[in-house]
Amino acid sequence: MPEDLRRPPAAASRIRNLFTDAVSPDQGERFDILLQHRNLVVERIVSSAHITPQTWVQPQDEWVLLLSGQARMQVDGQTVDLVVGDSLFLPAGLPHSVLRTAEGTTWLAVHLHPTADTPGPSGDALAGQADA
Repeated sequence: MPEDLRRPPAAASRIRNLFTDAVSPDQGERFDILLQHRNLVVERIVSSAHITPQTWVQPQDEWVLLLSGQARMQVDGQTVDLVVGDSLFLPAGLPHSVLRTAEGTTWLAVHLHPTADTPGPSGDALAGQADA
């Protein structure tokens, strides 16, 4: 690919590779925010094979795409198995949990919050990303 096609326009953010540093934690899941803009949050999730299921009931819509590995989830009381390339829309308020994953399972999650005041993982506004 010609070098000038890999160079982003001056107003664009820097190029990132989604799989760089996608090492799974010893236990649980790691959540890395890739982009936060207004009420949109895009994150990479990397799962270990050793997770403790936790039920999530979120105020925002979420769309997930399984990039690598495999996962079993419970969504609104039903078991769902996901393989590479599968995506799933989880509307706000829908109970869901990850029951099991393969080591190094990697997800792309897109969260659409109801307002532009998007909370970060600890309830604070996300830092390090500027609105364009």
